Amino acid sequence: MTKENTIDDSSAPLIEHLTELRNRILYSVAAFAATFLFAWIFWKPVFELLKAPLCNTLIERGQECQLVLIKMQEGFFVSMKIGLWGGFGLAFPIIAYQLWRFVAPGLYRSEKAAFLPFLIASPVMFILGGAVAYFLILPWAFQFFLSFQDSFAPTVEAGATAASGTAAPSGIVFNGSMESYLSLTMSFVMAFGICFQLPVLLALMGRAGLASSRGLKAMRKYAVVGILAVAAMVTPPDVMSQLILFGVIYPLYEVSILLVARFERQREAQMRADGTWVDIDEDDDEAPADGKA
Repeated sequence: MTKENTIDDSSAPLIEHLTELRNRILYSVAAFAATFLFAWIFWKPVFELLKAPLCNTLIERGQECQLVLIKMQEGFFVSMKIGLWGGFGLAFPIIAYQLWRFVAPGLYRSEKAAFLPFLIASPVMFILGGAVAYFLILPWAFQFFLSFQDSFAPTVEAGATAASGTAAPSGIVFNGSMESYLSLTMSFVMAFGICFQLPVLLALMGRAGLASSRGLKAMRKYAVVGILAVAAMVTPPDVMSQLILFGVIYPLYEVSILLVARFERQREAQMRADGTWVDIDEDDDEAPADGKA
């Protein structure tokens, strides 16, 4: 057995593994509790940041940016949700590190070297997806939703409108709930963050031999339909927003194919060097000749 395929950890009794698992869980819980408290204390600046896309859209429409509390306890629940989401986001690197420290001793060195990049890439891709939703998709979505105010403008006589020189004021004005707005915004951010995990997941499956570049290429048409279906569910019924999401996610699928193909070439080169590579296509070509012989 090569040095790369040796397991670092020695065999340990079950009780030691359970103790190690307990300690890792306690570290993770403590990290989450600390980051939750930090995020909860600063929930107001975070909410102002999340409210910025809506305020910018309302200002462009000449409206005041203001949300209301429909329920008495709504403000408290909003602060708690921001604390939970923010706390988990801040604690995720520590939680992932504790998970890695528990699992890594049971992995071969080659397996650890293959898995670690994906552990780092996952939060990076999630942040990138959330940024796309915040800076690109949310302004489109809010502009679409708020445009329905114009559909309820009161009917006025043409002469009165012409005399005033301005359009009639809208009969219905947006006066949104604080909690509903937070849920809508975080739904978009979470959806895009999860969608951006696609190349990480497919590349990891390719690295483990569970997916091939040839199979992913054959699934292209199904991937197009699936991505369009997801885009229709996580974006408003606005064709432009759906096309934007599709235009962002589908290239990630193609990038996944390239990554899987690269892993296959690396695996083939290593197996050829070890003398264990078997060319399936050559075996299939030689099969009829052997049968005739």
